[in-house]
Amino acid sequence: MRTTLSQYGKISDMGRFMKPLTADIHFYTAMLDQTPIAVFISDELVGCGRIQEITENSVKVGDARYLRENCKFKYAV
Repeated sequence: MRTTLSQYGKISDMGRFMKPLTADIHFYTAMLDQTPIAVFISDELVGCGRIQEITENSVKVGDARYLRENCKFKYAV
């Protein structure tokens, strides 16, 4: 059962589905946890998979490398 933010201010358990990875800690946690990621350019899905490598400028998802400044990365689960 999924819940939202309660009247008591408790954190929701809605999960991370399609929430963006915006900070380095998000990328590194997703890589360590092997969380599936979706990659978008201009709202078009261009790739998906697990993060294999992270650099300052790019993220390798599956066998493809994507530039961080050109792409949006979102949790796929």
